[in-house]
Amino acid sequence: MEKEEKIIEEQETEEIKEPEEQTEEADKLKELEEKLKEAEDKYLRLFAEFDNYKKRTEKEKSARYADALIDTVAEFLPVLDNLERALAAEALSEDAKAIKEGTKMIQKQMTDILAKLKISEIKAIGEEFNPNLHNAVMHIEDENIAENTVVEEFIKGYIYDNDRVVRHSMVKVAN
Repeated sequence: MEKEEKIIEEQETEEIKEPEEQTEEADKLKELEEKLKEAEDKYLRLFAEFDNYKKRTEKEKSARYADALIDTVAEFLPVLDNLERALAAEALSEDAKAIKEGTKMIQKQMTDILAKLKISEIKAIGEEFNPNLHNAVMHIEDENIAENTVVEEFIKGYIYDNDRVVRHSMVKVAN
């Protein structure tokens, strides 16, 4: 009988252990699933951060290029201004006419280069004054001209890619 009692006790302890082992295994499984979920979340966040990093660096690279281009073009604009002033002067002799023709060729080269770089002139004369594009250096009273209309351009303005001003136009505006 004692043997039977011992066997029964062992069976009872085994039965008691089994639910404990099951909960232990369930806890371990739950813990592993949580760790897996955390690792997946971490992976997805890291992937999203990397994707954002790539986009941000590409955007910064584009902005740096545009800034460098604008700075470079701004350096050439006074040369173009002088060429345009020289072309505006009247030719007094045959030699002056030859100089004028050469100057015209240089001006065309410069404007072609600017066009390749996506730099274009800002329209001014006859346009409505826009402080984002024009710098009013003079005002005139003229009832025959609509208010806030640009009537004269002293220095041409330029814009990059129809988006960013390289230099504002210096203009006279009708009030």
